[in-house]
Amino acid sequence: MQYRDHCTVLALILASLTAMGSAAAQGLRLPGTPAGQGLARPAPAPPSEAASTPDAAARTADFIVAVVNSEPVTSTELRTRLAQVQAQLARQGGATPPHERLEREVLERIILERVQIQQARETGIKADEFAVTQAEENVARQNRLTVDELHARLAREGISQERFREELRNQLLVQRLREREVEARVKVSDLDVEQYLKEEQRDAQAALMQINLGHVLVLVPENASPAQVVERQARARQAADRLHAGEDFAAVAREFSDAPEGARAGGQLGLRPVDQYPELFVSSTQDLPLGAVAGPVRSPAGFHLLKVIERVTAATPATVEQNHTRHILLRTGPRLSEAAAAARLADYKRRVLAGQADFAALAREHSQDSSAKEGGDMGWASPGRYVPEFEQALDALKPGEISEPLVTRFGVHLVQLLERRQSTPTPREQRDMARSIVREKKLDEAYAAWAQELRARAYVEYRDPPR
Repeated sequence: MQYRDHCTVLALILASLTAMGSAAAQGLRLPGTPAGQGLARPAPAPPSEAASTPDAAARTADFIVAVVNSEPVTSTELRTRLAQVQAQLARQGGATPPHERLEREVLERIILERVQIQQARETGIKADEFAVTQAEENVARQNRLTVDELHARLAREGISQERFREELRNQLLVQRLREREVEARVKVSDLDVEQYLKEEQRDAQAALMQINLGHVLVLVPENASPAQVVERQARARQAADRLHAGEDFAAVAREFSDAPEGARAGGQLGLRPVDQYPELFVSSTQDLPLGAVAGPVRSPAGFHLLKVIERVTAATPATVEQNHTRHILLRTGPRLSEAAAAARLADYKRRVLAGQADFAALAREHSQDSSAKEGGDMGWASPGRYVPEFEQALDALKPGEISEPLVTRFGVHLVQLLERRQSTPTPREQRDMARSIVREKKLDEAYAAWAQELRARAYVEYRDPPR
């Protein structure tokens, strides 16, 4: 059984500490918010004199800005989220959209999150305290903090522990709703895998390609007149004619080129990866044989002549890190809560570490997975085979170590890393990794479509501020 899954509690990033909505779950991450983003400070309180006018008072007073299936969204919630998003954008150094547009986008984000949380609760999806605590520990670990340090940092940002845990619970509800509603929509065919592998092979070859180009630049002044452009183009064509006639490239570069390498290196730019060249240079020469000349081609700088002097494909590292793992899985439900399953697995771990029980024997007796008959042994696995939270737990282990009880969509696991190695994936393993990546991409698309369907079915009423 494979444990690959797209959406994960471990995708909860520090945006969830600031947005306090479901934006940190994959598919709902705020635009441009990377994993590990720092905490945003709450919006500063407006000056007391700012509320002296009716308009200012309306902006600072709390009122309902939207109703989502009878549940209100308040202006305070919107202002807080908006300030946090603006702070994140400022830290990232990106351009901030106009205030009104950003406010509309943030409100729509809140509405979409609210609809999903409501749907999760209505369909009986739950997240117990153990799962929330694990999510909390994961957020702290990802940001190199202890849980106590995380709580202290949250307190400095004006976010209580209770509020943060409630947000994590909401994230889990949305994640589990997505797993249930979207997973079945996604199918990956053999044709999808073949197409992906072909594209990857082409991109890998391009990334590993290094080229050395000869370059002649006939510079065109920034505010050149039409007559100057014509004169510069004619000069570039003259250089091209001499090259096509077989004249030495270095000599032509020294005579005609306005680029610094014209005289210094005979026009040669040097052997370098293609991604370090301008796109114009790469696209103009990619189909040319060695020794051929492209141009003149125009850019904002002027007219270019490009000669393919050397083309080399570097060797590619063909190994990946693989893990040999075994686990014990307890499936949860009405008769076994996540907390109870975790307590039972914690006891198994204690017994194994004390030498009172054998991991494989416990797996054969208690694990509710097809690997139980093999003592929980799941064999060697390349990256992408398991769900992200499972893989992250593995990454934190050294060979021989046993994890703490771990919650995934399949239940609660006790994981032991047996061995780790660098290995060249077999063709079958390469296809398995490709299938996982294609599935993840399709999940993104399916989630976006599903979320919009859910949003379209919701009753949403927008409210104007009081006057």
